Amino acid sequence: MSPIPLQRFKKPLMIAGGLVASLLLLAAIAAALIYPTLPDLSELTDYHPKLPLRVYTSDEVLMGEYGAERRDYLPLAQIPKRMQDALLSTEDANFYEHGAISYVGVLRAALNNLVGRHLQGASTITQQLARDAYLTKHKGDYARKFVEVLLSYKIESELPKQKILEIYMNQIYLGQRAYGFSAAARAYFGKPLAALSIAESAMLAGLPQNPNFANPVVNFARATKRQHEVIARMLETGAITAAEADAARAEKLHIRSASDVRLHAEYAAEMVRQAIVAQYGDSSYARGLKVYTSVVSAEQDAAYRGLRRALMDLERRKAYRGPEGRVDLPGDADEEDAAIAQALADHPDNDDLRAAVVTAASPTKVVASLQTGEELTITGDGLAGARNALSAKARDDVRIERGAIIRVQRGAPTKAAPQGAWLITQAPEAEGAFVAMEPASGRVHALVGGFDFARNQFNHVTQAWRQPGSSFKPIVYSAALEQGLTPNTIVDDAPITIGEWSPKNYEDTYDGPLPVHRGLALSKNVVTVRVLQWLGVEKARDWAAHFGVDASKQPDNLTLALGSGSVTPLQMLGAYSVFANGGVRGTPVLIQRVVDGDGKLLFEARPAAADESQRAISPRNAFVMDTLLQEVARSGTAARSQATLHRPDLYGKTGTTNDSVDAWFCGFQPSLVGVAWIGYDQPRGLGDRESGGGLALPVWIDYMSVALKNVPVQEIQPPDGVVADGEGWVFDEFAGSNGLRYIGDAPPAAASDAASGSASGASAP
Repeated sequence: MSPIPLQRFKKPLMIAGGLVASLLLLAAIAAALIYPTLPDLSELTDYHPKLPLRVYTSDEVLMGEYGAERRDYLPLAQIPKRMQDALLSTEDANFYEHGAISYVGVLRAALNNLVGRHLQGASTITQQLARDAYLTKHKGDYARKFVEVLLSYKIESELPKQKILEIYMNQIYLGQRAYGFSAAARAYFGKPLAALSIAESAMLAGLPQNPNFANPVVNFARATKRQHEVIARMLETGAITAAEADAARAEKLHIRSASDVRLHAEYAAEMVRQAIVAQYGDSSYARGLKVYTSVVSAEQDAAYRGLRRALMDLERRKAYRGPEGRVDLPGDADEEDAAIAQALADHPDNDDLRAAVVTAASPTKVVASLQTGEELTITGDGLAGARNALSAKARDDVRIERGAIIRVQRGAPTKAAPQGAWLITQAPEAEGAFVAMEPASGRVHALVGGFDFARNQFNHVTQAWRQPGSSFKPIVYSAALEQGLTPNTIVDDAPITIGEWSPKNYEDTYDGPLPVHRGLALSKNVVTVRVLQWLGVEKARDWAAHFGVDASKQPDNLTLALGSGSVTPLQMLGAYSVFANGGVRGTPVLIQRVVDGDGKLLFEARPAAADESQRAISPRNAFVMDTLLQEVARSGTAARSQATLHRPDLYGKTGTTNDSVDAWFCGFQPSLVGVAWIGYDQPRGLGDRESGGGLALPVWIDYMSVALKNVPVQEIQPPDGVVADGEGWVFDEFAGSNGLRYIGDAPPAAASDAASGSASGASAP
């Protein structure tokens, strides 16, 4: 066979060469024309990303994050090498060897496309940064691709490789509103980047290609497949060993979800957000401001858990109202799973209060599925709260049956169920509030404005105007002390009628003549009404203003004695800080320090100092009231506090309004004052047997059991101007027979003597 003459190819080769040369010339001309018009790179060379406003506790636990983008900024030296290796292995293994464009990568991508293997694209890290910062991700526009290449060369001419990688790893969008790998680590795993394993790092490294497609929150199976591809590339490039690759593939990952344990301080964080935006404007959301509050994370968690437990316990004493919704479940298992997932998307979990779809129900057993796919079997006591809904006679709107969407929660741990058995419950209708602060400095340690911020953003600590009930009584007694009342004054606890009004004691029981200290300890309404009748309503209203209570919202009649006016929990916190702080009212302070994105201090709260301008009452008045409030906590309506916490330095007062509409406990230890309130947003009775001592006091105890754990006992010491007399301490000038002896309807002298342990006296005018 004769050889083919080369002359036959000469002309085609010349034509092809000419075409290539022409294309190169045209490309060069286009580059020369376009290059000067490329965007200025100051956004990258002087990189200042939009960083969100973040709010932290005093011990630097994140409380809230506000801004369109979740983003941290970490220098490359602070980004773990395994995270860098995971990213480069899958996105640009030869990043440090090639220029702006990897011609080997382009060829490899073309070959991969031919064989159907789409693990690694042709775009370098620099190209991806150029596209992300200045262009779009549309892949079909060759003109855009050409500009991208030119931009990549410009970037590499002005920035070193390390800086390009640093910006990329802080800039790239990775789903869940997270920009950059540090923010993504917190969004997906609830961890700092440095704490991630190889498996977790590989899952994040699989996100830049398509963060929506490989999002582990949306589709964990798809994300895992992509993660395994990244692990394979890490092994191939030598970033990890075979043993590490096997361990990474086998590692079970936990993706952060709404049911994970986390600090709930949304109401306090929202208060901070409003204050910061009012001060610094809308730029607050992009300046990287960090706000450090006085909140203590462990105490905040205790307050949150305590309030939720009290509200859930109250709800369990109510009749079951029925499922939250219903869904038609198909018979096919796969279709059933899809229907359950879709139905529960509209009923998100609320911390430990989980939503579930019932797949089978009988009077003795309920089977249900959670959003996670976990199947629950609920029997025995777990069905107690919903027996009426499992009866054959249950109303249609209440009945629990296949397809019902219910709420479940774990009960208390037992030997048989160490994590607690599942039980059927329901979201509470009642609301609540808790707030605590240091009385001297005003530093707020905990603030919970309601059961669930996502459900109800109304902050009951600051916005709920409610009747304080008997928790208002100490203010009345404080005013009366200045007029000669003493803890030993005898007051007749007998039924009384004033015009058309006949005030009643709780449970309508009366004990006859009682000394003031017992009348307050037992929260006797008639005793307080008689004291106010003797004192005068206007004197008490004026005195209340000293405590920071809005006098205009208090009635100008004798119902004031029973707390029929309006206050907020925050006002009551300030009022009780007067008793805890020797007569000086504490001003709540939440924000302690503000720094900008560069770490520059913008604001710092001044250290607290004694402020006599905030003095409400004298030290001796505060002390005598403290002795009365200590008796309430020791042997009165709040005796559960000292009995549970086993310390004598507790002081406070329960409060229950008419028909148990509002339940309160306001109390303190000398270093910490706290207020708890529970009620319905649309006022109605909480229940015939509900009270401040049964509902609000347990919240306070749960909080103080954590807050006072390592605090030494600190009982309040008597100041000048008081003397021990009879059953308690009295003002010097009212000792012995100089103080008020009796308030009532002139009882027999023997009754007065028996009640007081001293001499009888005349009725008050």
